[in-house]
Amino acid sequence: MKKIIQKINLLAILMLMVVTNSFAQDIHFSQFDLAPLQQNPAMAGAIYGVEANINYKDQWRTIGSPYKTFAFGYDMRIPNKNSLASGFFALGFHLFSDKAGDSNMGSTQGNISIAYHVRLNPYNTLGAAIQPGFFQRSIDFAGLQWGSQYDGMYYDPTINSGEMQGSQAFTKYDLGAGMVWTYNNTGGDIHVTDNHDLNFHAGFSVFHITTPKYSFLNTGEQLYMKFVVHGGGVISLGDTKLALCPSFFYYRQGPAQEIYFGTMLRQLLTQDSKFTGFKNASAIYYGLYFRTRDAVTLRLLYEYAGWGFGISYDVNTSSLKAATNTRGGLELCLRLVTSISNKPGSSHSRY
Repeated sequence: MKKIIQKINLLAILMLMVVTNSFAQDIHFSQFDLAPLQQNPAMAGAIYGVEANINYKDQWRTIGSPYKTFAFGYDMRIPNKNSLASGFFALGFHLFSDKAGDSNMGSTQGNISIAYHVRLNPYNTLGAAIQPGFFQRSIDFAGLQWGSQYDGMYYDPTINSGEMQGSQAFTKYDLGAGMVWTYNNTGGDIHVTDNHDLNFHAGFSVFHITTPKYSFLNTGEQLYMKFVVHGGGVISLGDTKLALCPSFFYYRQGPAQEIYFGTMLRQLLTQDSKFTGFKNASAIYYGLYFRTRDAVTLRLLYEYAGWGFGISYDVNTSSLKAATNTRGGLELCLRLVTSISNKPGSSHSRY
């Protein structure tokens, strides 16, 4: 009987997560600053000449089928031969796929970012972008279990659940937009050959401007617009090899909101050679982040010659920790950044 009760409780938790997810909250990564186009379409070209990211998150394995999220992003500045140009265009592409729970309730979305950044002076830029795209939602109702399929002693999948089973997939148009300000004390003209960085960025973005319909059962439910405020920077610590890399993220989407903040500590391991070019810069980052009323995140990032590998783990602190045993999710990220030749503001590494 105890095992039966445990299974019923587990089913209730899984169904609760499915219902909660149906209220249309977007996916999010703990390494949010390594998925820049997800937080703001204006991040296309804002910091690097070229940037590519692959993100993967696996969470809540202890309470059933894990939630798995995969994303890919790429953005680049459009080369401009005029080094004194007052601004530059940038393009980006962002794709993500998310599968949730036993029903494999999934979201797949692809977006294109079109950005323009105005050069206010050698150290500051102000950019704006739009982000049109499409998303598809899908669900496998056959993977769900219902209380009406319990015959009093055992679960019997052959019993008709009596539940509605609406459309299993739908596709909608979506639109986002954003603005971002960046500051770079070097004007972006150097690689990380010396530890004297002082860089900042801050932005605001809006997603789901079209508030598309978002229901498998044609109930008229619409996807809430999401408002995002974010920022970050790199602050070198004097004549040391250390730098602080704080960042934060806030969003509000309908009744849901999230505040996420923390910092990484960067330690330079090797520097680029200023003369031969044979040595490539490398650094390691250690970080601690807090997602209010939800989780504490431990982060580690290794960077070498424009490549970066990040890993993080969420320790759950919300009321869900009773079911998760405080185990949240593992997240991995692979990033490549490089510069655009003859393009002011480009650099191999900012953070």
